[in-house]
Amino acid sequence: MVFSSMEFLFRFLPIFLTAYFITKPAYRNITLLIGSLIFYAYGEPVYILLMLISILFNHFVALRIKRFYDIEVYSEIDCSFERNCWFITSMIFNFGLLFLFKYMNFFIEIINDIAGTALLKEVAITLPLGISFYTFQITSYIIDVYKLKYQADTSLLNFATYVAMFPKLTSGPIANYSDIRTELTERKPTLDDVEKGVALFVMGLAYKVLLANKISHLWTDVQTVGPYGINTATAWLGSWGYSMQLLFDFMGYSLMAVGLGLIMGFHIPDNFDSPYMSRSVTEFWRRWHITLGRWFRDYVYIPIGGSKKGVPRMILALFAVWTFTGLWHGADWNFLIWGLFLFVVVLIEKLFLKKALDKVKILGHIYMLFMIPFSWTIFNMSDLHNLVLYIKRMFGMTIEGSVLTKAMSKLILLGKTYWWLMLICIFCCTPIPRKLIDKYYKTWTCKIILLVAFWYSVYQIADGGANPFLYFKF
Repeated sequence: MVFSSMEFLFRFLPIFLTAYFITKPAYRNITLLIGSLIFYAYGEPVYILLMLISILFNHFVALRIKRFYDIEVYSEIDCSFERNCWFITSMIFNFGLLFLFKYMNFFIEIINDIAGTALLKEVAITLPLGISFYTFQITSYIIDVYKLKYQADTSLLNFATYVAMFPKLTSGPIANYSDIRTELTERKPTLDDVEKGVALFVMGLAYKVLLANKISHLWTDVQTVGPYGINTATAWLGSWGYSMQLLFDFMGYSLMAVGLGLIMGFHIPDNFDSPYMSRSVTEFWRRWHITLGRWFRDYVYIPIGGSKKGVPRMILALFAVWTFTGLWHGADWNFLIWGLFLFVVVLIEKLFLKKALDKVKILGHIYMLFMIPFSWTIFNMSDLHNLVLYIKRMFGMTIEGSVLTKAMSKLILLGKTYWWLMLICIFCCTPIPRKLIDKYYKTWTCKIILLVAFWYSVYQIADGGANPFLYFKF
């Protein structure tokens, strides 16, 4: 079920919130869990069992790990050995399932390419919705329990609610258990929380429906012409169109998730901090998909050594982070290339470039003006042949004179069609809209604007303007 759909807005959400608020506070986790399972089953009726098995197994493992800390009669060696065994078993189970459903066919493809023949047959499975997100949340919980950051929750209901909570289930944010630990047992949504939550939800809905869905047509128009029929300016314009679509699609979902959480009394962490205002790729990835970056920092980068154990260890840590980041987003070569490209860029920035970019702010913004769409182009195009052709167009290569004349007319047409929408997107890339919402969401003027935005979004959805969120496929 998609947040920006009539089924969610006018069927699921009103019924769920009514049931949630008439339920006594002590039993609201039950209502939230049941509602979340219904929400998930609407789109993934087959794989809901897989998620429930993951919840049950990892809850059992966490309690076993906790038990070794509670019982003093165990010798330190025996306790450590069994605790490590349970921890390793959990990691194999969780990442094994993720590998099976997300990477198995990619692995088979690589084996067949190496062998030069169809040595292995592809597995007929589909990617379960949200498996990348709930797997990372579960593993962060197990790792933190193993490292004694907090005790395992003895309540299966609390743990299941944490994993399956529908606002963040399918596309994040990747909330750590510590982010909402207290609120799982005691939360009191205030009128202020509800008001702000509604405001953020409507803002996210407008970003998705009125900006992401509309600007997506720019990239579609460019792709329809194809790399042979565009010039350099059109190629960059198309990539900027996709960059805007991806930002407002994913940021819109995240705002809706945070807003829904506030309405129910949960403070789900923000996932975006005006990333397109960044002056380096390093800064960009501190502002974009913040919770994913935090996960890789805490559970990959720092454990390997980070930046505190010399340059060779830092390079290894960065290589691991960006390789895994690329593969996390998808099992295809373009995602791996994208991740390795970012590894090289971030490494160069850390070694010397970022100092120059920080000193001259305008230089950093110009640098990112080209780096953002270029990197998202690699991210977006799975056909490597077309990707190479498109990049050639971006850098003015192999443009014939006969093509150039037609391509210029196409650029003018696209400019006339999308200039006003692009300007709105650029404004919404800044921190200003969010600051205005945070400051004025209680005022009647803001409420009227949000009401108009909501109903106009509903009109667009009813008119067939809603699309699935891009991050659903990751």
